[in-house]
Amino acid sequence: MAQKNTPVKETNQEPFVFQKANYRLMIVSIVVVILGFIVMAGDTDIYSTSKIIIAPIIVLIGFAIGFVAILKKPANNN
Repeated sequence: MAQKNTPVKETNQEPFVFQKANYRLMIVSIVVVILGFIVMAGDTDIYSTSKIIIAPIIVLIGFAIGFVAILKKPANNN
């Protein structure tokens, strides 16, 4: 009996939107934001400098890192 040759269907797989470096930056940004909230929730005085100035700056830096992680273009390795 003869074998039937069926054409192989080629599937065009879309590349991932983010690369490994983007995911690493996202994880770093989440850790920095959590660190900022931990500093903000300390047991010291409510109006201490670390709670009203330093902690919000740390959180904003974390959000900025996340923004960069989203907008960073993947390296073209062709």
